[in-house]
Amino acid sequence: MKSSSLLIVEDHPFQHLYLQNLFNELGVFDLEFARDGEEALRRLHNREFDLVLTDLLMPGMDGVQFIQGLATQKSRPALAIMSAASRRMLMGASLVASNLQVKVIGLISKPVNSAALRCLIEQLRALRQDAPVAMHAGIDRKSLLRALDNAELQAWFQPKKAPDNGRIVAAEALVRWVHPDHGTLLPGLFLPALIAHDLEEHLLWRMLEQSINAQAIWRQQGYDIPVSINLPTHLLNSHDLPDRILAFVLQHDGLPARICFELMECSVPDDISNFYAGACRLRIKGFGLSQDDFGKGYSSYMNLVSAPFTELKIDRALVQGCNSNAELAQALTSIVTLGRQLGLTVVAEGVETAQELALLRKIDCTQVQGFLISHAVSSEQFQQLLSHDGPANVW
Repeated sequence: MKSSSLLIVEDHPFQHLYLQNLFNELGVFDLEFARDGEEALRRLHNREFDLVLTDLLMPGMDGVQFIQGLATQKSRPALAIMSAASRRMLMGASLVASNLQVKVIGLISKPVNSAALRCLIEQLRALRQDAPVAMHAGIDRKSLLRALDNAELQAWFQPKKAPDNGRIVAAEALVRWVHPDHGTLLPGLFLPALIAHDLEEHLLWRMLEQSINAQAIWRQQGYDIPVSINLPTHLLNSHDLPDRILAFVLQHDGLPARICFELMECSVPDDISNFYAGACRLRIKGFGLSQDDFGKGYSSYMNLVSAPFTELKIDRALVQGCNSNAELAQALTSIVTLGRQLGLTVVAEGVETAQELALLRKIDCTQVQGFLISHAVSSEQFQQLLSHDGPANVW
């Protein structure tokens, strides 16, 4: 794979040299620097980059204005934001970018250090696969249906661990396309096409079936592992979806109590009453429910206390850098405390450093997941991770 191309937007010459030295320690990168937002936009007009790393506090066009300009570009690289301003300022700028459909892969507090850049590069490498980035534009409904029928769209599993003892206690099912020509594809390469062709419910049944089969194999080895499955909330517009899900799970010898649905914010029901009705009916039938991405989008305290959730999942934006930011650490502590007081399993996602893990352990977070723990892996590889954990607990 060719070296990653990075555009760094920073007005201070000393920071140019400092950042260049840090990146040189981490590998070989195609680096360019721009002293302000206007120069950066000109460079983006002339060539493509894999990543833009921008400061916020700059004279002339500030970082937020630059992000707004970046969103108008034909080619949109991934974005990382750095600043000496507060973490809340970084998160606010991140929300600007996210709502303009700019992919944010890092929020870095200054002074920048090697560990932060190493995490950033790992995120970038996870995004950059050998498959073509714009592949989804040419994927038709027929090829997706064929992939679903041939089990090319597979459930891979990312472990969730208990911080106190490091054991795997649950998993999240994440889709991968094991393509006969292009290898293993991440969802960003095909999920937009699948959504456009209205095949999300088809995918739900495949993910359920494969998760139940995986659980059965793990259970034969003595491991009782609950699995979380993403559920786009607009599917709850079908009032009988909870009935059909229960019938499907029982038909495949699954256990409702060991399946948790993460209610996703990528879509919303036609009527919010469908959200609450669907959530209540899934819980009545014994399934777990997770408030996904808490701290982002429309997730709110009202939802948390009004719907029958069993799990609270903290968005990665509140986790990254929590060990070095007092305000962020206090916010996390409050959320974890609230979740536990409500009797919920509290999961922190996006854990990437040992320091973040140490803080989450200290504040008594129930479960953690992220690149520090493991990427999503196949069912067979997940079984190996369980074996490395040691003998199964009695269940």
